[in-house]
Amino acid sequence: MNLVKQVYSLTTELPVNEKFGLISQIQRCAISIPSNIAEGSGRSSEKEFLHFLNISISSSYELETQLILLDELYTINTQKTLTQITSIQKMIGGFCKKLRNDNDDYQSPKILKS
Repeated sequence: MNLVKQVYSLTTELPVNEKFGLISQIQRCAISIPSNIAEGSGRSSEKEFLHFLNISISSSYELETQLILLDELYTINTQKTLTQITSIQKMIGGFCKKLRNDNDDYQSPKILKS
């Protein structure tokens, strides 16, 4: 949730002409991360939860890419937010690994295999 707040704060530094471009896309990615974790936690199986965690981590990589682009296009310092994203990716990845180990029959996407 803190990441979403940070991202919303960053996007206020963007020009108004990006309202329906980068701003919208970046904010949707940021919101997708905790939203998919929450949705997955409400599912009836760990396999379903893993599916939503995978969506969440994918959104984090998409957000990371967009923030790097933001820094290059508008020289907005995104380093603090990028560091937070890396930390979140590690936490989600570790959680997925634990859930996979608890459910050896589940075949997760290659992106999260460590």
